[in-house]
Amino acid sequence: MGLNPESRARFNLNRASVLLLEETPLGMSILVQILTGFGAKVLHRCETVAEAEATVQKVELDLMIVDAMGASGAGYDFVSWLRRSGIQPNCYVPVLLTAGHTPNGAVNKARDCGAHFIIAKPLTSISVLERILWISKEGRRFVECDSYVGPDRRFKNEGVPAGMAGRRRDDLPPEVGESQGPNMEQEMIDGMLKTRRVQI
Repeated sequence: MGLNPESRARFNLNRASVLLLEETPLGMSILVQILTGFGAKVLHRCETVAEAEATVQKVELDLMIVDAMGASGAGYDFVSWLRRSGIQPNCYVPVLLTAGHTPNGAVNKARDCGAHFIIAKPLTSISVLERILWISKEGRRFVECDSYVGPDRRFKNEGVPAGMAGRRRDDLPPEVGESQGPNMEQEMIDGMLKTRRVQI
């Protein structure tokens, strides 16, 4: 998904309540500038995981931007705790993870802890906006099981992998069965595909 920086589309977060978890003053300053540029007025700035956990328990949030926190990985642990906390509705809030480096291992760790996306630093306003818009459009369902709690990790639902049984109620079998009703007439199909002039 690429946004055109010259687009005249409007985007405003002035009613959103956003938690920012960033341990460095410079990183926090950049996040605040980006989000205030999007119109955000209610920013909960947390420098430690303990502050973020306390905020989650007393304030209803709409978005979280969480730093992975370097080698300690405390940001991943915070997101994992959040998803399993059962604190309604904050346990379902969209989470963007930020990290200085995003090798495959970091991306997998972000996915497995329950974050929606991971963004590599240095952050730009366009990269943050793209991810926020993507989250708002996609509406991924939440999955809760013994080993994972968070948004569905599948971006594309291409069905059950070959040779495996479905694990979800709505998974369809890989075999295509006989049709359950009459087929459409070719004339009806052609009528649906025909270009029509519309007067406004």
